[in-house]
Amino acid sequence: MSVKAGKHARELLLKEYRGVLSTHSKAMPGFPFGSVVPYCLDAEGRPLILISRIAQHTHNLRLDGKCSLLVGERGAEDIQAVGRLTLLAEARPLQDENEIEAAARRYYRYFPQSADYHRVHDFDFWVLEPVRWRYIGGFGAIHWLEQVALANPFAGESEAGMLEHMNSDHARAIAHYVALAGLPAHEPAQLVGIDSEGFHLRIGQSLYWLAFPAACSNPGAVRQALVQLAQAEVWPTAGQVSA
Repeated sequence: MSVKAGKHARELLLKEYRGVLSTHSKAMPGFPFGSVVPYCLDAEGRPLILISRIAQHTHNLRLDGKCSLLVGERGAEDIQAVGRLTLLAEARPLQDENEIEAAARRYYRYFPQSADYHRVHDFDFWVLEPVRWRYIGGFGAIHWLEQVALANPFAGESEAGMLEHMNSDHARAIAHYVALAGLPAHEPAQLVGIDSEGFHLRIGQSLYWLAFPAACSNPGAVRQALVQLAQAEVWPTAGQVSA
């Protein structure tokens, strides 16, 4: 059960891209302080955030890195009946230049508007190191989980190459994925992330994660899955895409 719950929790983390970051208040000791932050997942599957040095939550984290990130299904009419995930974490600022550069490349794909204020203003990348997870999948489906994050086997040059190829040469296939999944089509979609379980599309400033019918362990399997999806009339069910 915990394996299945972990997969559902991870899918929720992938599908959403903003959450409530709760920190220990510096100005009001003993009280939690909540703020909304966008995030994407880093190469290890951990939430990566970009926050201002002058923000209250940043002051709080510098004093005490213990925090939580609450993520819930967007647009839910009954929030008690849908999935939500609370990550208990230790927040750590990125300091190694190579680590920062890799984070920036990844984060800018998801949030291109962030590049300007990161360069001009005092913003820094932080990673939320998971300690424990609390996943609620609806009424009665409540789990404490030790492992939810999953490392991305394609992070780096492999993922970047696949994304560039798809965005440059296969706009029609990407438009088909949008139609197949019933996503908004008011602007052309861009592939911005590929992991072993699915891929992220950015449409305007919104992000959408679509699952592969089966996990892909290598770039060849990803290519096979994307080709089949481009030819599909409905989204394939589990087992119809080999990996």
